[in-house]
Amino acid sequence: MTTWLLTSTFYGQGLPGNPRGSVTNVRDHRRDDPESPVRIEHAQPGDDYEDAMPGLEWAAAEQLKGPPISVDLAQDEALLDQFQETARCRGWELRAVSIMYNHIHLVVTAPADVGKAQLLRDFKSYGARRLNERFGRQPSDTWWSDGGSCRVVRGLPGAIYYVCHRQPKPLVVWSSERGRFPPEESDPRNVFQE
Repeated sequence: MTTWLLTSTFYGQGLPGNPRGSVTNVRDHRRDDPESPVRIEHAQPGDDYEDAMPGLEWAAAEQLKGPPISVDLAQDEALLDQFQETARCRGWELRAVSIMYNHIHLVVTAPADVGKAQLLRDFKSYGARRLNERFGRQPSDTWWSDGGSCRVVRGLPGAIYYVCHRQPKPLVVWSSERGRFPPEESDPRNVFQE
């Protein structure tokens, strides 16, 4: 069995070049990069975020097929239900979920032969189906940005803590140990208070 931390943004969120920084397919040569006749792509886990690039963000926004998607509490609740159903039907163990207005994090354990692409694809496709059924299709014809991050979890308690207690303004927080709990309890300042 392998445990994964999955991350994905909703459509139009976290565009390359945005002021918060982004990990994107920008190719450049940084001072600490090895010498190379070609520019190096900085889009791997652990790479530094790219600095704000207003022109790149504008160009990415111009290519959107619809407005950026920000989900609300009702949509988040539908997603949580669908994520749980997807994991149950696939025989995967969903460990933790945090859903914010602009992105999601999941911790899931699956058989070693289940690839990261299948995990992200299944959660996103069944999640989109549920959202389409309940809330209608989006002008962009998708709820999700392309791709996402899938990282093997080395320390399960740390990954669950990160998902449940280190996210900015979550709308829905759930763990297999606690079930769903109020987002205000996810604030790390409240973890050790009595």
